Amino acid sequence: MQSKIYVAMSAQLSLNRRLETVANNVANTSTAGFRAEEISFEELMSKAGGEPVSYVSRGKTHLSMAAGELTSTSNPLDIAVRGDAWFAIETNNGTAYTRDGRLRMDPDGTLRTLSGFPMLDSSGSPLQLDPNGATPLISGDGTVTQGTRRLGAVGLFRMDPNAKLVRGEGASVIPDVVPTPELDFASSGVVQGFVEKSNVNGITEMSRLIAIQRAFEAVTGTISEMESAQQDAIRILSGS
Repeated sequence: MQSKIYVAMSAQLSLNRRLETVANNVANTSTAGFRAEEISFEELMSKAGGEPVSYVSRGKTHLSMAAGELTSTSNPLDIAVRGDAWFAIETNNGTAYTRDGRLRMDPDGTLRTLSGFPMLDSSGSPLQLDPNGATPLISGDGTVTQGTRRLGAVGLFRMDPNAKLVRGEGASVIPDVVPTPELDFASSGVVQGFVEKSNVNGITEMSRLIAIQRAFEAVTGTISEMESAQQDAIRILSGS
């Protein structure tokens, strides 16, 4: 009886973790460049006692690498990534990587994200434009020109497929393996005048949210029934 309660409680913990993850995804459905968080569970086997008992782990989270939809804004300071590369920005905690390419230009010409973080080139230096120059043009390889002047290039970086990502400022991520500059502009590049939406599917996530809530209620009901049966057994055995 006790092991059944513990198994059910492990299910509650895993469902609660999943609920938090899905709720965060839903909250960021409209966040540009946001990457949905997914979670995988493992079976934990306890060999204590007469027979092994299977429990559910709390789960391991990872970020979905699926691309979000690109939407046109016609704003020359909005850029998006075509392919699997990432932009680099300088945050308060060091370099982070993002798919949110909504930019603004400071009075001194520094190109920044809407959150105020400098956009970096492939060498990790902030991009500097001419605040009094022509409308900037950004080509597929990230090259930035104003009129006839070439002012640098927006950095694109390739993530190591085995890198572990943690969330950084805004929709950015911080990998445990330093990304390398993107060299293959046939499969990846910059698209000017577009913004990448969140890759969260709102309808799918809401359906998951409802299913998780129902599963949690079902497990809670099972625990209540087991506790009631245990109390009845104790009363019978004690003769009360």
